Amino acid sequence: MAKKKIRIGHLPIIDHLILGMSKHKLENGIENLQHVEIETVQMFGWNEVGDALMKGDIDMAFMLAPYAMDLYHTDPKIKLVLLGHRDGSIIVTNKRANIETLQDFKNKVVLIPFQSSVHHMIFHKFMQSEGISVGIGKDIMTEVVAPGQIPMMIEYDETGMIAGYIVAEPFGTKVVNAGFGNVLKLSKDIWPGHPCCTVIARDDLINGSPEAVQELITSFVASGKEVKSDRENTIKVATSFLGQEEDVVRAILEDPNERVTTDKLLPKLDELLEIQDYLIDKVSVPAISGKIDMEKFVDLRFAIAAGAQ
Repeated sequence: MAKKKIRIGHLPIIDHLILGMSKHKLENGIENLQHVEIETVQMFGWNEVGDALMKGDIDMAFMLAPYAMDLYHTDPKIKLVLLGHRDGSIIVTNKRANIETLQDFKNKVVLIPFQSSVHHMIFHKFMQSEGISVGIGKDIMTEVVAPGQIPMMIEYDETGMIAGYIVAEPFGTKVVNAGFGNVLKLSKDIWPGHPCCTVIARDDLINGSPEAVQELITSFVASGKEVKSDRENTIKVATSFLGQEEDVVRAILEDPNERVTTDKLLPKLDELLEIQDYLIDKVSVPAISGKIDMEKFVDLRFAIAAGAQ
């Protein structure tokens, strides 16, 4: 029987490392799948990933959970089948902005990778807890910039109008190591164990090739455990997958340990509902078009069968 070829969209970020690990195992004969072969499709912005998924140019995507919810609200032909990771993002201040206290963020711009993102929620929640408002006409304005473009934006912001940003790695540590930024906070210290990126599959893939989907999700769950248990191999795989220097990758994975979590990938409806409700009800302009039936959007059977925790 011919194997099902699954095209998977992703960004070059640490949040998608379980895909890189499974790809490494398959390419090096460490793992063999009976029903599926994969083609990874690296992209550089979230709109590019979403458009490709909804058009059917890719079959599956590693994608921001709230963005996937927004796409589902518009056209319910996709399902959330697994978390890609937990934690993993970072808030960095721009050295040229002279941020010494949180009050120094006022009247400046903060970059976020996408409006419909957990990054948006976490930054908003953090600042609100300190009495600082975020949004149009508020203390801090946010601006959406694709993750891979953020380091360039900081490097060329000579006036310091950008106070800082929140983003997935390696685009935080990369700026810090280059001398342009300082670490303010890790996302896990604001919402410990938070979900962020998820594995999203098209309905036609799930319905047409459920055995291939199951085999692939089982591989991802196993890869998540290996990322945690075999650090040196993970650093080698991540360096290649992300196209970054080893010192950047090592800092992300070891300083501190557990900055990103990959062995607890079972989606939890209450967490996803919390994200949805916050980004609709709490931010100044709703970041998701409308509320969805989360039980219909999330398909847990593959994660459960794969032993995801």
